[in-house]
Amino acid sequence: MCQSGEGKPEAGLHVSSVMDTQCPFCSVQCKMTVSAGTETLAGIIRTVYKAEGKANAASQGRLCIKGMNAHQHATHAERLVQPLIRKEGKLVPVKWEEALDTIASSFSTLLSTQGPDAIGIYGGGSLSNETAYLLGKFARVAVGTRYIDYNGRFCMSAAASAGSKVFGVDRGLTCRLADIPLARCIVLAGTNIAECQPTLMPYFHQAKENGAFVIVIDPRVTPTAAAADLHLQIKPGMDAVLANAMLKVIMDEGFANEEFIRKRTNGYDQLLTHLKGVDLNESAALCGIEVEMIRQAAHAFGSVETGIVFTARGVEQQTDGHMAVRAFLNLVLATGKIGREGCGYGAITGQGNGQGGREHGQKADQLPGYRSIEDEEDRAYVASVWGVKPSSLPGKGVSAYEMMELVHQREIQALFVMGSNPVVSNPNVRLVEEALKKLNLLVVADMFLTETARMADVVLPVTSYLENTGTMTNLEGRVLLREAARSAPGEARDDWNILCQVAAKLNKGSYFSYRDAEHIFEELRLASRGGPADYYGITYDRLRREEGVYWPCPSTDRAGMDTMFRETFAHSDQKAVFTVVESCGAGEEISEEYPLILTNGRVLAHYLTGAQTRRSPSLAAREIENYVEIHPRTARRWHIRDGEWVEIASQRGSFTVRSRIKPHIREDTLFVPMHWGGIQNVNRATRPDLDPFCRMPGFKTAAVRIRPLHLAVAATSADNGEWSEF
Repeated sequence: MCQSGEGKPEAGLHVSSVMDTQCPFCSVQCKMTVSAGTETLAGIIRTVYKAEGKANAASQGRLCIKGMNAHQHATHAERLVQPLIRKEGKLVPVKWEEALDTIASSFSTLLSTQGPDAIGIYGGGSLSNETAYLLGKFARVAVGTRYIDYNGRFCMSAAASAGSKVFGVDRGLTCRLADIPLARCIVLAGTNIAECQPTLMPYFHQAKENGAFVIVIDPRVTPTAAAADLHLQIKPGMDAVLANAMLKVIMDEGFANEEFIRKRTNGYDQLLTHLKGVDLNESAALCGIEVEMIRQAAHAFGSVETGIVFTARGVEQQTDGHMAVRAFLNLVLATGKIGREGCGYGAITGQGNGQGGREHGQKADQLPGYRSIEDEEDRAYVASVWGVKPSSLPGKGVSAYEMMELVHQREIQALFVMGSNPVVSNPNVRLVEEALKKLNLLVVADMFLTETARMADVVLPVTSYLENTGTMTNLEGRVLLREAARSAPGEARDDWNILCQVAAKLNKGSYFSYRDAEHIFEELRLASRGGPADYYGITYDRLRREEGVYWPCPSTDRAGMDTMFRETFAHSDQKAVFTVVESCGAGEEISEEYPLILTNGRVLAHYLTGAQTRRSPSLAAREIENYVEIHPRTARRWHIRDGEWVEIASQRGSFTVRSRIKPHIREDTLFVPMHWGGIQNVNRATRPDLDPFCRMPGFKTAAVRIRPLHLAVAATSADNGEWSEF
């Protein structure tokens, strides 16, 4: 799974170049070396690549199977190398000038006839900090629209908003990765690190060797859960109920850190009153977990001096994700386990730049440095950096899925998508597909002809991680510099460069005259200065010397803050806030028609919508198609055989996958990976219901039915007055 050590050429391989770079996938952002050379096989000369881990503070030289094979998508024959425009129903290659003119013409027409809010900008959590920053500026200065958001809305919004409310600021990890082995108890709620961030697992193995008690909360026996000391196999959607039950035990049995609570928090008395009404037996029944197991978990976390709580999408991708995370943060505050070694809270970021991507302005309500677009002082400061009037900046827009609803309603008539594949990643995909077909203009900037790009009117080829210089911020808030290791193929261009060229066509080029990525970063530093996510003290030269700097870092001659909240929190009174969280579930109600709960997640070999990993032969061979995990007793009940094709349907729609009968999932739950589009796309059935605080969709808890595909086809044919043998 993981590999370390310096790269050495294979025997018989003639190495022509060695490229130092950084993995494009998960939030660890492992450093790597890619060796490119040639070998002769049966008289045929071919190019061969080999990737190995390179020592750095986060991954310590490890590299997982995705990183080892990332070069395969970057060098794939399907890479887009020319702009494409739809003519007579087909996408055909054109010159850059024509592509840019087409975008500018359509945008200009909408700006003059419908206004700037007829144009939407849709970004991605894998874009570099420089591009994410520039995308936000492009939306607000070049276009003037308030409608900008990004796919990170589906990743980190619940944890980010919860951290901001409780602590006063959000950073993925409040502590260092190096603190994990120092913790005496670790709670992993809704996260499968062994498959999603595998190069981090040695930290947890080391913690266990040091005597740590590891608790995993997950409806499946994942590889992460298999390594735990205690696995709480929770019913999906009941995370807040479980956190409240654990907290009640901690409070009732004297594990609370009264001194910390008194000196450094607010809201404790209200929470204590609320917890008196929590019934452990009722909570256990709702969660599908025995009371004694909840007590064991609470004792394990409450009784030790150090501990860390981690959450991820299993907790956060719920319609109560924001409050569920706050319930887990109550556990951290009640025991005083934050602001010191071996303690803290961590949101396990999913995307490569999920942390930095939400800090600098591509989120609907944010300006660079984690400033608020609704705060007059923040608007004035950023406007001064950009050289525009504060009044010219638009207000807050809407979330990513809500943008799709506005497209469907024709309020947004042109959409510019950069580094994302919304046709696969959004919930309620049928609506999204219908919406995109209604657009006057759909522009997609990507490396491949993704499911979304196939629907576009203009497709722009962008550089890959091997060719694009920029900074990324990993899950612990460490800013890293990834420098281009080779030239771009064909006519592919850096994403930030494309934004500058479109801006110039819209007569806003004077605001976007950058020489290179470093030039953009210098402006980003200034725009973030004094904000919650202060990057001012970070420079490219410093990143090259130090190989990563934590934010906040307000000064070039001081280290960044590796451990947050040692003495104070970021609220004006310097205290953290307890939250009263109701003990009720967030799942969609099951019924006779839809009797099962559908949840979803990642697998080791793939990443996000699979646009990159499914084009890696080595990774695709590990998982060539999507599947559903179903418990043996559930499979017998619904007459499903192992390996047969099944249809899974909800009120929103249906999809088709192959079955895998596994005893390690709850009987009331189905699990389907999220990496496939088309008829295998799990999001054809997921819920569009949104968390009221952070607008996160309820991906993890859709009520569904399942049946063998041949029966589904027969039923459909019968409904149509036909009979079909399958």
